[in-house]
Amino acid sequence: MNPSKWLVSVIPGRILPVVIAYAGFIRFALVGLFTFVLTTVLFFGLKVSVLDEKPVTAFSIATLVATIVSYVLNREWSFAERGGRSARHEASLFFVVSAIALGISQIPLAMSRYVFDFQAPAITPFAEHLADFVSGSIIGTLVAMAFRWWAFRKWVFPELVVDDDVVEQAEKESLD
Repeated sequence: MNPSKWLVSVIPGRILPVVIAYAGFIRFALVGLFTFVLTTVLFFGLKVSVLDEKPVTAFSIATLVATIVSYVLNREWSFAERGGRSARHEASLFFVVSAIALGISQIPLAMSRYVFDFQAPAITPFAEHLADFVSGSIIGTLVAMAFRWWAFRKWVFPELVVDDDVVEQAEKESLD
Protein backbone atom coordinates (compact mmCIF):
# COMPACT_ATOMS: atom_id res chain seq x y z
CA MET A 1 0.00 0.00 0.00
CA ASN A 2 1.15 3.52 -0.76
CA PRO A 3 2.58 5.14 2.44
CA SER A 4 0.40 8.23 1.96
CA LYS A 5 -2.75 6.14 1.60
CA TRP A 6 -1.78 4.07 4.64
CA LEU A 7 -1.22 7.22 6.71
CA VAL A 8 -4.58 8.64 5.65
CA SER A 9 -6.25 5.35 6.60
CA VAL A 10 -4.87 5.40 10.18
CA ILE A 11 -5.62 9.05 10.95
CA PRO A 12 -9.02 9.50 12.61
CA GLY A 13 -11.53 11.01 10.19
CA ARG A 14 -12.35 14.02 12.36
CA ILE A 15 -8.74 15.26 12.43
CA LEU A 16 -7.83 14.28 8.87
CA PRO A 17 -8.91 17.65 7.39
CA VAL A 18 -6.66 19.46 9.88
CA VAL A 19 -3.72 17.18 9.07
CA ILE A 20 -4.25 17.74 5.35
CA ALA A 21 -4.60 21.50 5.79
CA TYR A 22 -1.34 21.66 7.75
CA ALA A 23 0.57 18.90 5.95
CA GLY A 24 3.33 21.25 4.79
CA PHE A 25 3.85 22.62 8.28
CA ILE A 26 3.77 19.11 9.77
CA ARG A 27 6.48 17.98 7.33
CA PHE A 28 8.48 21.15 8.15
CA ALA A 29 8.09 20.45 11.88
CA LEU A 30 9.23 16.84 11.45
CA VAL A 31 12.31 17.98 9.55
CA GLY A 32 12.82 20.52 12.31
CA LEU A 33 12.51 17.83 14.97
CA PHE A 34 15.05 15.63 13.21
CA THR A 35 17.52 18.49 12.72
CA PHE A 36 16.89 19.61 16.32
CA VAL A 37 18.01 16.20 17.56
CA LEU A 38 20.98 16.30 15.18
CA THR A 39 21.93 19.80 16.37
CA THR A 40 21.59 18.83 20.02
CA VAL A 41 23.70 15.69 19.69
CA LEU A 42 26.41 17.52 17.75
CA PHE A 43 26.30 20.55 20.08
CA PHE A 44 26.76 18.57 23.26
CA GLY A 45 29.24 16.20 21.61
CA LEU A 46 31.43 19.15 20.63
CA LYS A 47 30.80 21.05 23.88
CA VAL A 48 31.93 18.23 26.15
CA SER A 49 34.93 17.33 23.99
CA VAL A 50 36.94 19.54 21.65
CA LEU A 51 35.05 22.83 22.19
CA ASP A 52 34.56 22.69 25.97
CA GLU A 53 35.43 26.37 26.42
CA LYS A 54 33.56 27.60 23.33
CA PRO A 55 29.85 26.70 23.59
CA VAL A 56 28.69 29.31 21.08
CA THR A 57 31.18 28.00 18.50
CA ALA A 58 30.06 24.41 19.20
CA PHE A 59 26.43 25.42 18.75
CA SER A 60 27.23 27.29 15.54
CA ILE A 61 29.00 24.27 14.01
CA ALA A 62 26.20 21.93 15.05
CA THR A 63 23.62 24.27 13.58
CA LEU A 64 25.54 24.63 10.32
CA VAL A 65 25.68 20.85 9.80
CA ALA A 66 21.98 20.53 10.62
CA THR A 67 21.18 23.38 8.22
CA ILE A 68 22.75 21.51 5.31
CA VAL A 69 20.70 18.43 6.17
CA SER A 70 17.65 20.65 6.58
CA TYR A 71 18.03 22.11 3.09
CA VAL A 72 17.97 18.71 1.46
CA LEU A 73 15.01 17.45 3.51
CA ASN A 74 13.00 20.67 3.17
CA ARG A 75 13.58 20.97 -0.55
CA GLU A 76 12.76 17.35 -1.29
CA TRP A 77 9.93 16.82 1.21
CA SER A 78 8.60 19.75 3.25
CA PHE A 79 8.36 22.19 0.35
CA ALA A 80 8.27 19.68 -2.51
CA GLU A 81 5.09 21.27 -3.84
CA ARG A 82 6.56 24.76 -3.67
CA GLY A 83 9.31 26.39 -5.66
CA GLY A 84 9.34 28.97 -8.40
CA ARG A 85 13.08 29.63 -8.40
CA SER A 86 16.12 28.12 -10.02
CA ALA A 87 17.90 25.60 -7.80
CA ARG A 88 20.94 27.88 -7.38
CA HIS A 89 18.81 30.90 -6.43
CA GLU A 90 16.68 28.79 -4.11
CA ALA A 91 19.74 27.31 -2.36
CA SER A 92 21.32 30.74 -1.99
CA LEU A 93 18.18 32.17 -0.43
CA PHE A 94 17.80 29.10 1.81
CA PHE A 95 21.29 29.54 3.22
CA VAL A 96 20.90 33.32 3.63
CA VAL A 97 17.65 32.81 5.56
CA SER A 98 19.31 30.03 7.55
CA ALA A 99 22.30 32.25 8.35
CA ILE A 100 19.96 34.91 9.68
CA ALA A 101 18.14 32.20 11.65
CA LEU A 102 21.49 30.99 12.99
CA GLY A 103 22.17 34.47 14.30
CA ILE A 104 18.70 34.62 15.82
CA SER A 105 19.19 31.22 17.49
CA GLN A 106 22.48 32.35 19.05
CA ILE A 107 20.96 35.31 20.87
CA PRO A 108 19.34 33.37 23.76
CA LEU A 109 22.49 31.27 24.35
CA ALA A 110 24.77 34.30 24.24
CA MET A 111 22.47 36.18 26.63
CA SER A 112 22.34 33.19 28.98
CA ARG A 113 26.12 32.94 29.05
CA TYR A 114 27.32 36.50 28.84
CA VAL A 115 24.47 38.69 30.11
CA PHE A 116 22.99 36.48 32.83
CA ASP A 117 26.35 34.75 33.56
CA PHE A 118 24.82 31.26 33.62
CA GLN A 119 28.22 29.57 33.51
CA ALA A 120 30.71 27.99 35.90
CA PRO A 121 31.96 29.02 38.41
CA ALA A 122 28.92 31.24 39.01
CA ILE A 123 26.69 28.14 38.77
CA THR A 124 27.27 24.39 38.88
CA PRO A 125 28.39 22.55 35.74
CA PHE A 126 25.02 20.76 35.60
CA ALA A 127 23.13 24.06 35.81
CA GLU A 128 25.40 25.47 33.09
CA HIS A 129 24.60 22.55 30.77
CA LEU A 130 20.90 22.89 31.54
CA ALA A 131 20.96 26.65 30.87
CA ASP A 132 22.85 26.08 27.60
CA PHE A 133 20.30 23.46 26.53
CA VAL A 134 17.25 25.57 27.38
CA SER A 135 18.59 28.83 25.96
CA GLY A 136 20.34 27.46 22.87
CA SER A 137 18.61 24.25 21.96
CA ILE A 138 15.06 25.05 23.04
CA ILE A 139 14.46 28.81 22.97
CA GLY A 140 16.94 29.63 20.21
CA THR A 141 15.75 26.80 18.00
CA LEU A 142 12.05 27.63 18.42
CA VAL A 143 12.50 31.32 17.66
CA ALA A 144 14.68 30.52 14.64
CA MET A 145 12.19 27.88 13.45
CA ALA A 146 9.32 30.36 13.46
CA PHE A 147 11.44 32.80 11.46
CA ARG A 148 12.50 30.10 8.96
CA TRP A 149 8.92 28.87 8.37
CA TRP A 150 7.81 32.39 7.51
CA ALA A 151 10.90 33.28 5.44
CA PHE A 152 11.04 30.00 3.50
CA ARG A 153 7.42 30.37 2.39
CA LYS A 154 7.84 34.05 1.59
CA TRP A 155 11.19 34.06 -0.23
CA VAL A 156 12.78 30.64 -0.75
CA PHE A 157 9.81 28.52 -1.88
CA PRO A 158 7.29 31.26 -2.78
CA GLU A 159 5.04 29.53 -5.32
CA LEU A 160 2.98 26.38 -5.41
CA VAL A 161 4.26 24.17 -8.20
CA VAL A 162 1.68 21.81 -9.65
CA ASP A 163 2.92 18.66 -11.34
CA ASP A 164 0.63 17.80 -14.29
CA ASP A 165 1.13 14.06 -13.68
CA VAL A 166 -0.08 14.45 -10.09
CA VAL A 167 -3.16 16.36 -11.26
CA GLU A 168 -3.96 13.67 -13.83
CA GLN A 169 -3.51 10.92 -11.22
CA ALA A 170 -5.79 12.75 -8.77
CA GLU A 171 -8.45 13.15 -11.48
CA LYS A 172 -8.25 9.42 -12.28
CA GLU A 173 -8.60 8.48 -8.62
CA SER A 174 -11.59 10.78 -8.16
CA LEU A 175 -13.35 9.06 -11.09
CA ASP A 176 -12.74 5.58 -9.60
